Amino acid sequence: MTRIFLFLIFISLSLAALQIKETPIAFGKTRVELSKEYIKEHYNLEVKDIKIVPKIIVIHHTAIDDFADSLSRFTSETLPSDRPDITSGGALNVSAHFMIERDGTIHQLMPLDFMARHVIGLNYNSIGIENVGGQNSADNLTKEQLEANIFLVKELKKRFETIEYVIGHYEYRCFEEMPLWLEVDDGYRTFKDDPSVRFMDALREEINGFKGAPCTQGHK
Repeated sequence: MTRIFLFLIFISLSLAALQIKETPIAFGKTRVELSKEYIKEHYNLEVKDIKIVPKIIVIHHTAIDDFADSLSRFTSETLPSDRPDITSGGALNVSAHFMIERDGTIHQLMPLDFMARHVIGLNYNSIGIENVGGQNSADNLTKEQLEANIFLVKELKKRFETIEYVIGHYEYRCFEEMPLWLEVDDGYRTFKDDPSVRFMDALREEINGFKGAPCTQGHK
């Protein structure tokens, strides 16, 4: 009886650990209008709102090992001055729909049907999941984060039947010759290595029904 009781407690704690916390970032009129400007400039689309139909889940790492520091990079509605790598892309700050702490805690940062700026070329049809870690390109995302990603990806598929792909950020350029790719500026690209091949391989072993990035290993 004691063994069964302990097992039930463990299951309950595991499920509780995988609940999604609401941790909203600022997403007011300024960010919405900047998002519309981004869509017009980069995708050549005139839109009345910034709602998306997600077809891709993009897995990231924050390149910062601390949750509070990682979250702080997303809170401003406008892009900080210390992002010269993407300043040419506009004043809209980066964002993502989710952030996962190193202990596996999942935070939803913004509405799932709003466009986030998290991946060149694919923002308008993707949901972004940021994982705290990867500082100095270290391959250090945790087992708890992997479990949280598995849970979250499966939950998103239940909610959005339109989702077809799960990719790592390092694979984003694989879509350049596909209709899902919308970036009109051929010179606007950045190198990405997140979240790591190891992490994506482990994630893909535990999820079914998704397509991978449509390219060879040489594309990153």
